[in-house]
Amino acid sequence: MTIKKILPVVGGAMLGFAYYYFIGCRSGSCPISSNPYVSTIYGSLLGLIWVIPFNKKKKEKTN
Repeated sequence: MTIKKILPVVGGAMLGFAYYYFIGCRSGSCPISSNPYVSTIYGSLLGLIWVIPFNKKKKEKTN
């Protein structure tokens, strides 16, 4: 894997933890933001989804 693919996943994990830390739900009723592990994993998965190419069309070579 290249750094271009790893960096968004790490950045997403950091943003997920920041969401828990600054905005998180203290009562425990919020499934994502009440647990730091869940919000970090969720953020990293969103970063991973952003990296995965969907429907990437290959240019055809014409000679």
